[in-house]
Amino acid sequence: MSFLKTLQTSQLHLVHWNSEKYSIFAEACKNLDGCAVLTVFLQIGSAHSGLQKVVDALSHIKTKGKQAAFTNFDPSALLPTSKNYWSYIGSLTHPPLNECVTWIIFKEPISISPDQLNQFRGLLSSGDGEKENPILDNHRPTQPLKGREVKASFS
Repeated sequence: MSFLKTLQTSQLHLVHWNSEKYSIFAEACKNLDGCAVLTVFLQIGSAHSGLQKVVDALSHIKTKGKQAAFTNFDPSALLPTSKNYWSYIGSLTHPPLNECVTWIIFKEPISISPDQLNQFRGLLSSGDGEKENPILDNHRPTQPLKGREVKASFS
C-alpha cells in the first residue's frame, strides 16, 4: 500500500484507550479492543493554530516526568479538514509492542510551521539533571502487514 511509505514522515498521534472497558491503560493495552490511535501526517508549511496551544505547553514538559495543566482544549482542532482515512489492527509502536491498537491514519495532512516542529523536536526523553537525550527517533521502522487487512473510508 502506498500509504505505508508515507509513514516515515512526521506524524501526530492522538492515543486513546477504552476506558469504558478497562480501568487503566496498562490493562487496555493487553487487549485487542484496548486502544485506538488517530494518526495525522504533518506537512511543513504555515503554523497550525490548533496545534499552537499544544506547542505553547511544551516548555513546561520539556523533560521526562513533567506535567502541565492543559484545559479548554478541543483535540478535534488537530484533525484535517477531510476525514478520509485508512485503518488496520496493529500494535503499539513502543515496548511492549502489544497487538492492541486500531490505527486510524488520516489521508490529508495538517500544516505545521518549522518553528512548531522544532519545539516538538526539542523535547527530551531524559529527566532534569540527566544528560540531554532528544526525542527525535521515537519510532520503530515500518513493519510488514503480515496478513493484516488495511481498510479505507474512501475509494
